[in-house]
Amino acid sequence: MGDWYAVSLDLRDSPAVNLREVGPTDHNRNPESCFLEQITQQQGDRSVVGATTRHEQKMDWRLQRRQRSLDRQGRYNLSRVFIIAEAGVNHDGSFERAIKLIDVAAKSGADAVKFQTFRSELVVSRSAKKAEYQELATGGGESQLDMIRKLELSDAQFGALKHHAERQGVCFLSTPFDEPSVGSLVELGVDRLKVPSGEITNPLLLRRVAATNLPVIMSTGMATLGDVEKALSVLAASWLGTPRALDKAFASTQGQRLLRERVTLLHCTTEYPAPFEDVNLRAMTTLSQAFGLPVGFSDHTTGIAASLAAVALGAEVIEKHFTLDKSLPGPDHRASLDPQELVALVEGVRQVSASLGHTRKVPSPSEAKNLLIARRSLVASKAIAMGELFSEENVSAKRPGHGLSPLLFDAILGTPAWRDFEADELLDTMGVNALRAERD
Repeated sequence: MGDWYAVSLDLRDSPAVNLREVGPTDHNRNPESCFLEQITQQQGDRSVVGATTRHEQKMDWRLQRRQRSLDRQGRYNLSRVFIIAEAGVNHDGSFERAIKLIDVAAKSGADAVKFQTFRSELVVSRSAKKAEYQELATGGGESQLDMIRKLELSDAQFGALKHHAERQGVCFLSTPFDEPSVGSLVELGVDRLKVPSGEITNPLLLRRVAATNLPVIMSTGMATLGDVEKALSVLAASWLGTPRALDKAFASTQGQRLLRERVTLLHCTTEYPAPFEDVNLRAMTTLSQAFGLPVGFSDHTTGIAASLAAVALGAEVIEKHFTLDKSLPGPDHRASLDPQELVALVEGVRQVSASLGHTRKVPSPSEAKNLLIARRSLVASKAIAMGELFSEENVSAKRPGHGLSPLLFDAILGTPAWRDFEADELLDTMGVNALRAERD
């Protein structure tokens, strides 16, 4: 299940969930049920799913601030890299742990927290084996289906998680792995959908995603350019209402316009953790050049270096998994960042993004004040009498830089001094006027 292999962000030092916020409880009641009950009460008699639709939400100023990085079509503001803290399945099936994941993601400054939504039996067959890294993390005594059943959350739980994320000022996202899960997320009112690397060759899921008309983030792990083009063709053809005319839809002007408006491609290496020598970050640039779409990076490496390098190469989206504790028994915890690393990732991305600046080579505002201090002017190496010729013996260059530029050194050699100069005195700008008058 490609998308939940990705590197998590370890939340070992995350603040405990404040269960007081979920309403009155007693020790015999499940905090999850209390949380769901409180949200239902806040929204009247409506269900949790119905209470959190896109049209009924009232987001506080923190969420509105984060969403300024997106325009009306859900596209990313190029002045701000969109950071997705991938919780994935690192809740290990625990609603309370999922709440803590949201809290830490919000505290880190990430723009979004993302989970994974699936119906186990619709995704994995009984005969499917675990991936090698999953066996290392969880042992080999159970099937992949048995493992992921333990990681499944209900629609009602996802509704509560979305509500909590918005209260914490962080966007809620989730990756659907089957068609019914796409519908569930649409009912929750998500702003965009994520297509995981493993589903890029699944036209059934791609068509269901396209039918929502929501913006799409598509990971491209294990894919060739041909695979990516085919997936984009499925989306374009579905949006144009010609689901079987893939090549024609992809090549059409309208199809290309829809892809540019709605799709962001994430370069990805589907290994956990991914070896640095296999990351091939330059392929992200290749995706941008080949398809003319916004690109980003779903980082499965250890640490944050690859993500920062991706930002320097032009990534508009960074996705990285996180977990509460790397020592937890679930499949993804070992390949995850801890809370401090998540904070460092967000800070590093913001710093790298800010440092990229513009393409003009001009003095920046912060360095302009140092120009006259750091540069030099022509000065008298020793006392010079008026009329004495300037020479290499009596003129040199020293700081500060508000006198004659050393670039005029050759021009004044052999010309008479226009007044007396003391030793170490800067040659003044009157000399420039004198030189000009002499030449005129």
